[in-house]
Amino acid sequence: MSKKLLGSRVHEYRLTALEILVFQYEAGDEGAKKKVFDFYLKHARYINNWDLVDTSAPYIVGEHLATRPRKILYQLAKSSNIWERRIAIVATLAFIRNGDLKDTFGIAAVLLKDEHDLIHKAVGWMLREAGKRSQPAMLNFLAQNYASIPRTALRYAIERLPQSQRKAILKGVFDQATGKVAVAP
Repeated sequence: MSKKLLGSRVHEYRLTALEILVFQYEAGDEGAKKKVFDFYLKHARYINNWDLVDTSAPYIVGEHLATRPRKILYQLAKSSNIWERRIAIVATLAFIRNGDLKDTFGIAAVLLKDEHDLIHKAVGWMLREAGKRSQPAMLNFLAQNYASIPRTALRYAIERLPQSQRKAILKGVFDQATGKVAVAP
């Protein structure tokens, strides 16, 4: 594995190590994939920047858990380490791509009270991606959690919606009966 590169103080070396790990995961058989996944989680302390998480978590952690139990993601979401929390939510991109949204919403709910802006952005990004698969499901999540969702996460989640819908959502105007956003007067 790429332990020496991943443990480097040089950001670009860590990024290179993660690119290699993603390649090894994608090219590997089941045994190799398990080793890469385990190595990744064991050395998560070195995955300490948003770009390092975003370029690796969906392709290693998310892909590995796509057909496995996902309890580890909920544990990571409760970690004191911001990067482990970001790994938890960003890894769900792999599930979203397969139309599986349950854990994205579940982990987003765990992270709603997070104080870090980089977590707010990641949660909003994953909610937006989930909304591409099921806009009603995303809108339902936003309506149910409107009072506690950080404003940054909300803005990221709705940024691709029509302006009238965005304005209504920002005011907290939802029409639960139809699953559509009611435009505020």
